[in-house]
Amino acid sequence: MSIPKNENNLKARLKSITADRQIRLLFILMVIVGYILNFVLRPGQELPPLTSWELLMGIAFGLIYLLIGLNERVFYERLPSGWAEALFFSAECALVLGIGLMLGVSGSWLIAIPLVGFAVEMLKPRQRWAVYVAVVVCAVLPLGLRQGNWISAGLNSVTVGTAVVFVAVFAQMRLNEQQARERVEQLMVELEQANSQLAAYATQAEELAMTQERNRLAREIHDSLGHTLTIVNVQIEAAKVVMDSDPDSALDAINKAQELAQKGLTQVRESVAALRESPVSNRPLGEAIASLVQEAQSSGIVTEFKVAGEPQALEHKVALALYRAAQEGLTNVRRHARASRVDVLLDFQPDEVRLEVKDNGVGAAKTSGGFGLLGIRERMQLLGGKLEIHTGVGKGFWLIASVPVSYADNPAQPEE
Repeated sequence: MSIPKNENNLKARLKSITADRQIRLLFILMVIVGYILNFVLRPGQELPPLTSWELLMGIAFGLIYLLIGLNERVFYERLPSGWAEALFFSAECALVLGIGLMLGVSGSWLIAIPLVGFAVEMLKPRQRWAVYVAVVVCAVLPLGLRQGNWISAGLNSVTVGTAVVFVAVFAQMRLNEQQARERVEQLMVELEQANSQLAAYATQAEELAMTQERNRLAREIHDSLGHTLTIVNVQIEAAKVVMDSDPDSALDAINKAQELAQKGLTQVRESVAALRESPVSNRPLGEAIASLVQEAQSSGIVTEFKVAGEPQALEHKVALALYRAAQEGLTNVRRHARASRVDVLLDFQPDEVRLEVKDNGVGAAKTSGGFGLLGIRERMQLLGGKLEIHTGVGKGFWLIASVPVSYADNPAQPEE
């Protein structure tokens, strides 16, 4: 791996490397196995017994080798880039060579092999070759120097070289996988940030649009109502002037003022109605809920919508209350449920209209819900209906809103 230019990223990478418990254990294990081969077994080696000095120095070299290998980040924290790599690998290769010269050669290549993995993790591709060659040389050179068997040393270099290639390929695969995983995690963080920004922009755009629309309506109300009230005021003043001398003209002026006031009130109501346009004003409830279902499906959740019973025309406030219940239920599924499927049912029963939203998500420990569900419950109660919620941890969320048919057929109920 090439050394990152950013020092913080470099330290984070090195911390990640040394914190990998499996790699650390493998490094220690290979050194221990190498020492067992050199100290205890010494297979195929016609060497004199180790002296006390060689034994102590061999153990000391091995401990230093382990200590440096397990704390390579210290080099980067205290030395500039370039010097850190050179000193680290020079020290480790020198220790491997010293161990091989003092203790034997059969297991020294096992001690040296972990340096190949370090090279893949810490160096640029072109720099790694120097370490690969150094590992082979340090592993086989003691065989020629201590035993004088250069032919065996040459053959052994092929074996060690093959092991170096295998470890390098494996380490590169592991590095590629780690980099890909980190890239995915980074992309997920960036995606979450982008989604948060988009949500904030969408909220701002919605607020801006609402503000602009309200300003437009305010201007229209001001212009039309101001003009109307001005004329009404003129007519009333005229009526006051002629009330004693010409009662008929005064009455005519008052009638005109009343007519103008009625027209102004109608204009205000139309403007307010435009501001509060309902999603169920010009279409059946089933069609309006179907549009909500399509929005849920576009978010990646499998959403099924069924209509049971005989659909009937509902009073506006009933249809709106059930629509808001469906909207709140599907919104909660997208925000909180972590569900893969949700079923929506609109059931026209003989005595009531019933809406159900049921998901297979994580559920909740409590059924109280937030302000959204509280608002839906209040809507249902105002219409003589009710809101039921069934849930539990790991059991999904089931919302049931129902309104009596008598309220659906009775236009005399007050609007919310």
